[in-house]
Amino acid sequence: MLKNYSTSNPVFSQAFRIKDDEIQKKMSVTGIFFKSLFCILLVGLATSFIWYHFSEGTNIKWYTTGGMIVAFIVSFAVSFKPNYAKYLVPVYAIAKGLFLGGFSCYAHLQFPYLPFQAVGITILAFLFMLLLYQTRLIVVTKRLRSLIMTSVFVIMTIYITAFILSFFGIHLPFLFDTGWLAISFNIFAAVTASFSLLLDFDYIERQKNKAPKDKEWIAVWGLLITLIWLYIEILRLLRKLAIRF
Repeated sequence: MLKNYSTSNPVFSQAFRIKDDEIQKKMSVTGIFFKSLFCILLVGLATSFIWYHFSEGTNIKWYTTGGMIVAFIVSFAVSFKPNYAKYLVPVYAIAKGLFLGGFSCYAHLQFPYLPFQAVGITILAFLFMLLLYQTRLIVVTKRLRSLIMTSVFVIMTIYITAFILSFFGIHLPFLFDTGWLAISFNIFAAVTASFSLLLDFDYIERQKNKAPKDKEWIAVWGLLITLIWLYIEILRLLRKLAIRF
């Protein structure tokens, strides 16, 4: 009833006014789509920058390492300061682009055009999981969400452990060699990364038209993390298969 109330008193008219822009400033799929395209463009530009310097014979080791470190720091910052996501997520995209550029260049040097194949498979995997989600052939239940999150936790724990052990000269063969155990682990990680996209889709669907507009950057950040992880796992898997066969 108050929204139809009118008065000549400017104080009350301001107090009871419903501002359309405040109502509309909610998370939307369109907003997430365009922000995702923007961040993917940043990733592509940063990757192209590394690719160019690599082709010119420049040592890109520090670009790659620096990008990985900055991406980790930014992710940590976004986790604790989500309100700054709109500033931090583009920085994350650039940093990850630098890392992916170096990672992809080394793979391309050993097996030409392998990164392009990995990009193609990543896009197909994304579209396939989106189709499964939209058609409800796979429904994100609490049990499925718990299973995916547990798998992600196990994989990340193994990677972090391997990273720490590498400082002591200890390497886990099932992560880095080309045996069937290593290939199986890569397949498991790639499948888990693919299914993690379902969690991103589910988050977007549950929060759209409800969460504040700024939360779109959190959704974009989640998608970037999953897509980049999926690409890395696919590239590592293709490399191992290329070496073995």
